[in-house]
Amino acid sequence: MTKTGNDWPHPLLWSTLVVAVALTWSRVAPFDPLTWYLEIFPIAIAFPLMYATARRHPLTPLVYWLIAFHSLILVVGAHYTYARVPLGFWVQDLFDLSRNHYDRVGHIAQGFIPAIAVREIFKRWSPVKSGPWLAFMTVATCLAISACYEFVEWWVAVAAGVAAEDFLATQGDIWDTQWDMFLATCGAIVAIATLSRVHDRAIAKLVAQ
Repeated sequence: MTKTGNDWPHPLLWSTLVVAVALTWSRVAPFDPLTWYLEIFPIAIAFPLMYATARRHPLTPLVYWLIAFHSLILVVGAHYTYARVPLGFWVQDLFDLSRNHYDRVGHIAQGFIPAIAVREIFKRWSPVKSGPWLAFMTVATCLAISACYEFVEWWVAVAAGVAAEDFLATQGDIWDTQWDMFLATCGAIVAIATLSRVHDRAIAKLVAQ
């Protein structure tokens, strides 16, 4: 993998630039400032962690760019709130849906994108490197991550009360939590089914460098 003089992978630096520009746009007059901070919190955790580990344990460009793409989904949701994203309203009107489904897209991504990152960690630094157990452990880990995120939403709602409504984005659906975890699980399964071979080649190329 191409690196700079500081030994940081170029894909990490370029993906950071893309996300930084999006964050700058998103921070200008967000619909709800509290929701903005809550929604971009995963980005504030993920990117420092990637920089802290990039020199000794660089990830594949595929993972860096997938995380950047997921960050863009979060940034858009942070700016408008998930229930008010214009693209979601457009789809809602086009298909005569009962709600803005942008948050559904976010939870599919919450499974799809972490699945490849988790799979890479398992393949490169754990005894579970291939076969059905790799797929099972990856999907199970993504479901656990999604469940933990629902815990965080619950705790924020308890602490902030009405102020957390835009963060929860339930839009009146009593089964929203179950839908969120189900869609994250589906996203993880689809990621394993569609990207495993591409991911294996990316890992092989990185390890060979």
